[in-house]
Amino acid sequence: MSGKSSWFRRKNKKSSSDDAPVLGQAPEFDSAALESERGIATSPLNDSVAFAGNRKKHGNRARNRLIMAISCFVGIYAVIGGRLVYYGMQGGDNEGYRAGAASTLAARPDILDRNGEVLATDIKTASLYAEPKKIADPDETLELLATVLPNLDWESTYRRLKSGAGFVWIQRGLTPRQQSQIMALGVPGIGFRTEKSRFYPGGPTASHIVGLVNIDNQGIAGMEKYIDSQGLSDLRMAGLALPDNLEPFRLSIDLRVQHIMRDELVRAVEKYRAIAAGAVVLNAKTGEVVAMASVPDFDPNNPYNALEKDRLNRMSAGTYEMGSTIKSFTTAMALDSGKFNLESKFDATRPITIGRQTIRDFHGKARWLTLAEVFIYSSNIGSGKEVDAIGIEGHREFLKRVGLLDRMQTELPEVARPVEPRVWKKVHSITISYGHGMMTTPLQTAVAAAALVNGGKLIPPTFLPRTQDEANAVATQVLKPKTSDDMRYLYRLNSEIGSGRRAEVKGYRVGGKTGTAEKVINGRYSKDVRFNAFLAAFPMDDPTYVVLTIIDEPKPEEGKLSATAGLNAAPMVANIIRRSASFLGVSPDFAQDNAPILAAYEND
Repeated sequence: MSGKSSWFRRKNKKSSSDDAPVLGQAPEFDSAALESERGIATSPLNDSVAFAGNRKKHGNRARNRLIMAISCFVGIYAVIGGRLVYYGMQGGDNEGYRAGAASTLAARPDILDRNGEVLATDIKTASLYAEPKKIADPDETLELLATVLPNLDWESTYRRLKSGAGFVWIQRGLTPRQQSQIMALGVPGIGFRTEKSRFYPGGPTASHIVGLVNIDNQGIAGMEKYIDSQGLSDLRMAGLALPDNLEPFRLSIDLRVQHIMRDELVRAVEKYRAIAAGAVVLNAKTGEVVAMASVPDFDPNNPYNALEKDRLNRMSAGTYEMGSTIKSFTTAMALDSGKFNLESKFDATRPITIGRQTIRDFHGKARWLTLAEVFIYSSNIGSGKEVDAIGIEGHREFLKRVGLLDRMQTELPEVARPVEPRVWKKVHSITISYGHGMMTTPLQTAVAAAALVNGGKLIPPTFLPRTQDEANAVATQVLKPKTSDDMRYLYRLNSEIGSGRRAEVKGYRVGGKTGTAEKVINGRYSKDVRFNAFLAAFPMDDPTYVVLTIIDEPKPEEGKLSATAGLNAAPMVANIIRRSASFLGVSPDFAQDNAPILAAYEND
């Protein structure tokens, strides 16, 4: 210890004497050792310059490091910010996501009835999506979502959640309650997008006319599909289908009359235990469809059953043997030919036999009948004699002239083509004379009947508003005005003393013709299974509206033994006219009821 202490004292004594460094000069042992290692001569001046340079060099390095660090941070945040802006503008890096974003921009015009009531409009709804890459446990996610969405397809949804994609749809068009409940679950990796969805305030009231859209707000049926075909699809492709660019689309139907009609059809199906019913109100002077319904129908807000076969729009997309309503055209053909008048007589004393087929009357009179009586008593034999006198070619030409053999042209996409014999023979012509052997649509029958009462003009039907001048421009004269006058008389006469008595509505002078057609069951006509119709017009002194009702497979009303058209289809017409005539602008005229048209005819 004494040796080490004396050595330490000697070192300190030497440092504090002559070898002590001058101010500004580096310690001798540091400078000398450093410079000797580098091979540089040592001196007090060199030591001072070296120290200052070394300090400046270290300061520049620190500044460079700081600048580099700042640059790195700025660069990183710039990249992150740029990517966020990119994703915000592009809607994500997944094609499905971009497609979903595009669909939210596509708007549709409001659809209005003739009075401005809304039939269809766009509303904002939330749709649920998932980002599978961010979902750690698909099983748990699916179980949680199912608590709010019990109808979720587990299998397909699970596959989507396990796909590892950047974006998948889970369910579109959620209700506000469903959205809030899912948000409360706090499930990671899912989100909501606000989309445009179609809403139909009237529900099923006019579903077969208005139609519906698919999940991407594109029209797939009814007038919704027609609107797309008129340029809306092109606007969507160009990105111009924006709410501010779209004018409301107005239809010819009256929502008030439409509601009354559907209500009567629902009641009739229940009352007569039928499988279906339908009706149409047509403006005989302009061809405008004021109301049309077919039940069973569907709710376009929830069209899960829209494609079921019994939900078919029977009025325009179904073809049927229209029974004795076709006798209206057989009678008009006979009158228009110039060969017959209302007093012309036909032998109905015995049935008509053609080959193995025998044609009888339902309520035969077994005597000669005038042309008017053939119509009033709905004689099959008399109708057969009428077409036999005109001939097969003349018969077919007349039916084609009034539009019963060609596919009807109108805006509604769902229109069926009539069915006729491939080769017309005499037996075909005679059976078609009373409504068997040819099938056409009920709407088509109503359109042709309008020509019977409006002066003989065949006017194409429309579901859009049409003025009288526009109707005249597209009308075709298919009957002589005198023929139309005679048919108005016969229609009114049939409602006063014939099979159409139950369609009579006091003050409105209704006229029409019943039609009871036996349906083909297992290849044979069944006497117990019927398709009934009633074809009417009012007011008969100047017919403005044609009303046609149909009822498929009605059963006898309680307490009655039969279910013919006069017992069910005719009362349906009366109820529709009674409830809707005031909305149609037709005022009752009870004074006319005191002057029967029969008396007017007798004094002619």
